[in-house]
Amino acid sequence: MRDAAVGFQCPSCVSEGAKQTRTGRTAYGGSRSGNPALTSMVLIATNVAVWLAIVATGWQQSELIRRLALTPLGTCESEQGGYYPNITSRVDCQFYANADGVWVPGVADGAIWQLLTSAFTHVDIWHIGFNMLALWVLGPQLEMAIGRARFLSLYFLSALAGSTTVYWLAAENGATLGASGAVFGLMGALLVIAFKVGGDVRNILTWIGINAVITVLGAQFISWQAHLGGLLGGMAIAAVLVYSPRPRRTRLQALGLLGLLAVLGALIVLRTAALV
Repeated sequence: MRDAAVGFQCPSCVSEGAKQTRTGRTAYGGSRSGNPALTSMVLIATNVAVWLAIVATGWQQSELIRRLALTPLGTCESEQGGYYPNITSRVDCQFYANADGVWVPGVADGAIWQLLTSAFTHVDIWHIGFNMLALWVLGPQLEMAIGRARFLSLYFLSALAGSTTVYWLAAENGATLGASGAVFGLMGALLVIAFKVGGDVRNILTWIGINAVITVLGAQFISWQAHLGGLLGGMAIAAVLVYSPRPRRTRLQALGLLGLLAVLGALIVLRTAALV
C-alpha cells in the first residue's frame, strides 16, 4: 500500500476572498459560511469513523481496506495470505484457486467507488493524523474564501484528480489509500488564490517544496501520483473559481468544474479500456 500526508495559512487569501458583496457572498461568488470550520470537521469525522471501523475489523487485515482502497485491477487473494498473480479475473479466481481464492475487485472491473472511498481510507495513525491536521489548517480558511459549496467541489474534485493520476501511473495491482490527493489539492488552491490576490506565496511554495521532498524521499511507500494529481487538480479548480469573470461568474464556474469533471471521467474511461 502507498500512503501520503501533510501543511499553513494565507491571511491575505482569506481577507480578500471573504469580502462580502451586497448579496452576502464571498469575492468569488460563494455564499458566506456561518461556521467555515464545520465542513472540515465533518470531513475529518468521516475519515476518523472509517479509520475506527478499519481498526475494529482487523486493522491491517481488515476487509474494509480491500473494498475501499484504490486498486486499478482486481486481484485473486488467498484466504491464507498473499495472492495469485497469474489469475486476473473473478471467474478464473473461483475456478483455479481451489476454493481458497477470494476475488477483490478493482476499479477496472467495476469497483468505481474506490476512486473516492480511497480518499477516506487510512490505516496508520500517523497517516490519518497528518492528513487531518493539514485539512484542519487548510480547510476553514479556504471555505471562508470561496464558500462551502465551492470548497466541497474543490475537495472532492482534487481527491478524484489524485485518484485518476494513481489509476494511470501507479502499479496495476497496488493498493493506494489516504486523503493526500485532496489535501494537496487544497494546497494548490491556496497557492492560486494567494497569487490572485497578490499575497506572499513564498511560505506556500516552501511548504509545497518540503512536501515534495518528503514525497520523493518516501516514494517507496508514498503515493507521489496522488500528490501530483491532487496538486495540479486543485490548482486548476481554483483557477476556474477565482479567475471566472464577474458577469455570469456562477455559470462559468459551474461549466468549468463540469468540464474538469468530464476530463477526469474521460481519462478514467480510457484507462479502464486499456486495462480490461
